Amino acid sequence: MHPVAITHPETGRKALYVNPNFTTHFEGWTEDESKPLLDYLYAHAVRPEFVFRLQWEPGTLAFWDNRATLHLAVNNYAGQRRVLHRITLDGPPPAA
Repeated sequence: MHPVAITHPETGRKALYVNPNFTTHFEGWTEDESKPLLDYLYAHAVRPEFVFRLQWEPGTLAFWDNRATLHLAVNNYAGQRRVLHRITLDGPPPAA
Protein backbone atom coordinates (compact mmCIF):
# COMPACT_ATOMS: atom_id res chain seq x y z
CA MET A 1 0.00 0.00 0.00
CA HIS A 2 1.28 3.50 -0.78
CA PRO A 3 -0.16 7.03 -0.95
CA VAL A 4 -1.88 8.31 -4.11
CA ALA A 5 -0.10 11.67 -3.91
CA ILE A 6 3.51 11.80 -2.77
CA THR A 7 5.97 14.50 -1.88
CA HIS A 8 9.26 14.22 -3.75
CA PRO A 9 11.95 13.83 -1.06
CA GLU A 10 14.42 16.16 -2.79
CA THR A 11 12.26 18.83 -4.43
CA GLY A 12 9.27 18.89 -2.09
CA ARG A 13 6.95 18.92 -5.12
CA LYS A 14 3.75 16.87 -5.07
CA ALA A 15 3.22 14.09 -7.62
CA LEU A 16 0.56 11.52 -8.40
CA TYR A 17 1.71 8.03 -7.53
CA VAL A 18 -0.81 5.93 -9.45
CA ASN A 19 -0.27 3.77 -12.50
CA PRO A 20 -2.96 2.01 -14.57
CA ASN A 21 -0.75 -1.10 -14.81
CA PHE A 22 -0.38 -1.49 -11.04
CA THR A 23 -2.94 0.54 -9.08
CA THR A 24 -6.15 -1.44 -8.64
CA HIS A 25 -8.14 0.46 -6.03
CA PHE A 26 -8.03 2.83 -3.08
CA GLU A 27 -7.71 1.40 0.41
CA GLY A 28 -11.19 0.81 1.78
CA TRP A 29 -12.82 1.10 -1.68
CA THR A 30 -13.76 -1.65 -4.10
CA GLU A 31 -12.28 -1.69 -7.60
CA ASP A 32 -15.65 -0.53 -8.98
CA GLU A 33 -15.80 2.36 -6.49
CA SER A 34 -12.20 3.32 -7.27
CA LYS A 35 -12.46 3.19 -11.06
CA PRO A 36 -14.02 6.66 -11.76
CA LEU A 37 -11.48 8.53 -9.63
CA LEU A 38 -8.53 6.47 -10.88
CA ASP A 39 -9.63 7.04 -14.49
CA TYR A 40 -9.75 10.78 -13.78
CA LEU A 41 -6.25 10.74 -12.24
CA TYR A 42 -4.82 8.71 -15.13
CA ALA A 43 -6.33 11.14 -17.65
CA HIS A 44 -4.94 14.10 -15.67
CA ALA A 45 -1.43 12.58 -15.66
CA VAL A 46 -1.28 12.42 -19.47
CA ARG A 47 -2.52 15.94 -20.21
CA PRO A 48 -0.37 17.52 -22.96
CA GLU A 49 1.28 20.00 -20.59
CA PHE A 50 2.68 17.09 -18.57
CA VAL A 51 3.87 14.94 -21.49
CA PHE A 52 7.38 14.84 -22.92
CA ARG A 53 8.05 12.79 -26.03
CA LEU A 54 11.67 11.97 -26.67
CA GLN A 55 12.85 11.84 -30.28
CA TRP A 56 15.44 9.06 -30.34
CA GLU A 57 18.59 9.59 -32.38
CA PRO A 58 21.89 7.68 -32.41
CA GLY A 59 23.68 8.30 -29.13
CA THR A 60 20.57 9.47 -27.27
CA LEU A 61 20.75 9.08 -23.51
CA ALA A 62 17.60 9.43 -21.43
CA PHE A 63 16.97 9.11 -17.74
CA TRP A 64 14.07 10.05 -15.50
CA ASP A 65 13.02 9.93 -11.88
CA ASN A 66 10.41 7.19 -11.44
CA ARG A 67 9.26 8.83 -8.23
CA ALA A 68 7.63 11.56 -10.31
CA THR A 69 7.31 10.12 -13.83
CA LEU A 70 4.74 7.95 -15.53
CA HIS A 71 6.75 6.24 -18.26
CA LEU A 72 5.31 4.65 -21.40
CA ALA A 73 7.59 3.09 -23.97
CA VAL A 74 6.14 3.38 -27.47
CA ASN A 75 7.37 0.92 -30.07
CA ASN A 76 7.54 3.40 -32.96
CA TYR A 77 10.93 2.42 -34.31
CA ALA A 78 10.02 -0.61 -36.44
CA GLY A 79 13.03 -2.10 -38.17
CA GLN A 80 15.46 -0.23 -35.91
CA ARG A 81 17.43 -1.53 -32.96
CA ARG A 82 17.28 0.30 -29.67
CA VAL A 83 19.56 -0.85 -26.86
CA LEU A 84 18.39 -0.14 -23.32
CA HIS A 85 20.27 -0.51 -20.06
CA ARG A 86 18.10 -0.03 -17.01
CA ILE A 87 19.35 0.64 -13.52
CA THR A 88 17.48 1.35 -10.33
CA LEU A 89 18.92 3.57 -7.64
CA ASP A 90 18.09 2.93 -4.01
CA GLY A 91 16.18 5.61 -2.16
CA PRO A 92 13.47 6.25 0.41
CA PRO A 93 9.98 4.84 -0.16
CA PRO A 94 7.19 7.19 -1.33
CA ALA A 95 5.88 9.48 1.40
CA ALA A 96 2.59 11.34 1.53
